[in-house]
Amino acid sequence: MSEYVFKMPDLGEGTVDAEIVAWHTKPGDTVSEDQLIVEVMTDKAAVEVPAPVSGRVISITGAPGDKVAVGSPLIVFDVDGAATTTATAQTLDPAAPVSPPPAAPPPALPNAVPLPAAAPPPAVRTGRVMASPANRRRAREAGIDLAEVAGSGPGGRIVRGDLESAEGRSTKLDAASAAAAGAAPATSEIKVIGVRRLIAERMSEAKRNIPHFAYVEEVDVTELESLRQHLNVSRAADAASLSYLPLVVLALTRVLESFPQCNVLYDAERGVLVRHRAVHVGIATQTPDGLKVPVLRNAQSMGLWEAAAEIRRIAARARSNKAGREELVGSTITVTSLGKLGGIASTPIINAPEVAIIGLNKAIERPVVHQGAVVVRRIMNLSSSFDHRFVDGYDAAAMIQALKELLEHPAMIFIPKVNSK
Repeated sequence: MSEYVFKMPDLGEGTVDAEIVAWHTKPGDTVSEDQLIVEVMTDKAAVEVPAPVSGRVISITGAPGDKVAVGSPLIVFDVDGAATTTATAQTLDPAAPVSPPPAAPPPALPNAVPLPAAAPPPAVRTGRVMASPANRRRAREAGIDLAEVAGSGPGGRIVRGDLESAEGRSTKLDAASAAAAGAAPATSEIKVIGVRRLIAERMSEAKRNIPHFAYVEEVDVTELESLRQHLNVSRAADAASLSYLPLVVLALTRVLESFPQCNVLYDAERGVLVRHRAVHVGIATQTPDGLKVPVLRNAQSMGLWEAAAEIRRIAARARSNKAGREELVGSTITVTSLGKLGGIASTPIINAPEVAIIGLNKAIERPVVHQGAVVVRRIMNLSSSFDHRFVDGYDAAAMIQALKELLEHPAMIFIPKVNSK
């Protein structure tokens, strides 16, 4: 027996370890070169790691949720007579796609759900199962063996609809099993791993180390809504419908010209505030894997439609788990919005090492006093948080008031600023 030791690869600059998210093989399985063997994660980037050689798996290191140091043995193969080798993989690009491997029988999963006896089994695949990382994760969580799911996408690729059909069969089987057992368990345990673990750690660290100062202000967005509707009617055929978000982002870039102390990163190790001239806006995005913050770079140089298109693009990449590490780091201030679920007010947690976060709440029509009369206006609250160590309460309030002024008179967003002498 000739062993090939594959070590945890370096997944990016500064990486010292990576977390095991999911194994796609187990000891005793035979795998082909380039076949997906494990999914790991560092920071916010998930990476699918292929097999460097063909052979039989002898041992693996770590369970989902465990961290393995870069350069430590990750998996050992029996390569059937090849010279004994200890290999350290070359650096992998988290954003690079994994090329499809040559045909090989897929490994059986221990928690595969059998099909009902009356249903004919699907055709057995002769190559690797084709599915996106999001669909693979969904299948694992549902206990579905992808090898037993017939893909309806191009080239037999498994799409979401295929999983929903398989989940329907699985639900019926689970219900029948629970009925036979008498009752379903009262509790279940979910291990906190992957992006959810990272979110928990970073949120805890930010809340523990940063003295948050919250400031809430209501904004009359009646004119902004009128402008938004007008622009949507006249937009180009290939442009998506405009939301408040790009309008707020553009207004924010204008405001930060006068409040540069809010476009800052705090380097705690050096005790230095790094002030940025460019505005790199983090767009808080809810994804199937949890909260991610893709970055809209150089927002101060963008036009409205360019910003809107780029926000949609980076958010879509984050939701589909295609965003690379470089697309998820480097923001200087973050904007968060829950859209129609935005509520009346919120207290967003700062995205460290930034010092400010701007939150958009739900816009609703309600009666207000306007120019001496009670009228119906569209009102939206801005709920923002600041790092009170570096942003004084007066400056935070003045910044939000300046942002409010632009949003209530949106034509001002597009008028070049004149420097007073």
